[in-house]
Amino acid sequence: MASWSAENATKAYLRTLKMGNRRKEPNTVEFIAALAAGNNAQQMVMACAAAACSATLSLVAAAHQTGGRAVCILRGLKELHASRKTLGPYVDFVEFVMGDAWILLQNDYKFADFVLIDCKMDEYKAVFVAAQRAMSKKGGLVVGYNALYCSELWWRDLNLKPHFLPIGEGLMVGKITENEKVKKKSHWVVEVDKCTGEEHFYRITSPQAK
Repeated sequence: MASWSAENATKAYLRTLKMGNRRKEPNTVEFIAALAAGNNAQQMVMACAAAACSATLSLVAAAHQTGGRAVCILRGLKELHASRKTLGPYVDFVEFVMGDAWILLQNDYKFADFVLIDCKMDEYKAVFVAAQRAMSKKGGLVVGYNALYCSELWWRDLNLKPHFLPIGEGLMVGKITENEKVKKKSHWVVEVDKCTGEEHFYRITSPQAK
């Protein structure tokens, strides 16, 4: 990712305040906007549990500041219609796509450098894995909001060390570094049971060439 820009972070933060109802104290939305813009994120992707929400405005503000894209992944048409009503005048600044977030991140949005995940999603672990895999070449930030809904210490199974921030309903921030030199060639395989919704993670390690 690009170097930190305090100017971008500040402007995105202030823009987000203007987009919503002004509060006495900053909340999750303003923080996410500053984090994305400060890191000069260019391709920002949000995985929603339901319809787009106020957190989506954080990516709109950041994208305006950095000249990047704000993409929102939804489950279907019902969520799309609800999202359009929620975002109002800002709806045209968001690119909507429907489908499974963890699949789209590995294919259509594998160059994302900022991924925002609603931890209320049943498959949030699979989405985190997909984001981690997508960012392994160029690096980036993965942020989980509503993190208080996550199961305790779930990230240990994913070899991810995020920082928990007690803001709003909880934020989980993880930095994915560029993975140019890897001692062991390994990758995660994620399978989601369509009937039960259960997620299964497998780490496959290839032997090093001698």
